[in-house]
Amino acid sequence: QVQLVESGGGLVQAGGSLRLSCAASGIIFSINTMGWYRQAPGKQRDLVGAITRDGSTNYADSVKGRFTISRDNARNTVYLQMDSLKPEDTAAYYCKAELRSSPLTGRLDDYWGQGTQVTVTS
Repeated sequence: QVQLVESGGGLVQAGGSLRLSCAASGIIFSINTMGWYRQAPGKQRDLVGAITRDGSTNYADSVKGRFTISRDNARNTVYLQMDSLKPEDTAAYYCKAELRSSPLTGRLDDYWGQGTQVTVTS
């Protein structure tokens, strides 16, 4: 059993900052890519940014230069530093981890957190 728990969402004015955290716990052998996604009401869930185990990152064009993703492999935790926030960043933010629960299998499974709400006011 694996759980991902996000924290750090909230209400902020445009131009402000928030830092999201997502900690994975449970039966985990190794975690490959960890990522953040967001979903606004009535819209699909889109990738915000992702980071591999060795620290390679990629971002959606809409957040490049404003958001920074990082991770602490020892703590199985991924972070999303969000600066210069805009009203259009308002959404529920979800973390995802691609992980292996056993050293006996090469299978990778995806796990999602429950989501944390970010609301940016103008």
